[in-house]
Amino acid sequence: MAGRYGDWLKQGQRDLAHARRAMGAGDYEWACFAAQQGAEKAVKALYLKLGGMAWGRSVAALLEELPEPWQAGVELLDAARELDKHYIPPCYPNAHPQGAPYEYYTRNEAERAIANAERVVNFCARILAE
Repeated sequence: MAGRYGDWLKQGQRDLAHARRAMGAGDYEWACFAAQQGAEKAVKALYLKLGGMAWGRSVAALLEELPEPWQAGVELLDAARELDKHYIPPCYPNAHPQGAPYEYYTRNEAERAIANAERVVNFCARILAE
């Protein structure tokens, strides 16, 4: 399983590319969700490369558990915490008081989610390239 880290990273990068396409189409809720998914998969790739297994969906929690010397800084953890907010609400109407999820998401929010995911994916890719 440890040898599959490249597959996880590639899928994370593809999810991030999908987030960009979704944003371009005005599907901001899906852009946010795909950005979160891309970051999550990139961090899980890193765990596989390091010989571990990552469980859970929280990008921030996964980053916080990385061993030395691969620990993430405060800014990256903040970016991950913002991404974690996009795991359930973009997909389910009952995550909001009323209305469909797409009615709650903006282009600005999608841009931030993509930028945050790029930070996480790039952080992981740099370590994986070592």
